Amino acid sequence: MRGRRLPEALRQMVAARGEIVIRRAGDRDCGRLSELAELTGRPRLPDPVLLAEADGRLVAAMSPATGASLSDPFVPSADVVELLRLRANQLDAAA
Repeated sequence: MRGRRLPEALRQMVAARGEIVIRRAGDRDCGRLSELAELTGRPRLPDPVLLAEADGRLVAAMSPATGASLSDPFVPSADVVELLRLRANQLDAAA
């Protein structure tokens, strides 16, 4: 999110986290995405998928094509899901 300011409320929510990484899922992430889907009891997301990792741990994923998301039910993740939505919107606007 370099060069762009986050909305104030979102910035305050993520301030307590160490490092948050938003990136596109790759082939090596298939197992992790399957585990996340199993944790939530929901089907895997259709490709392409954006991932949110907080302090090295996968906590949420989102399909920009459908807007559907999955998040680890054992980790507070509303803030990173909102970051995923923000990033998906940025990518959509840039396309």
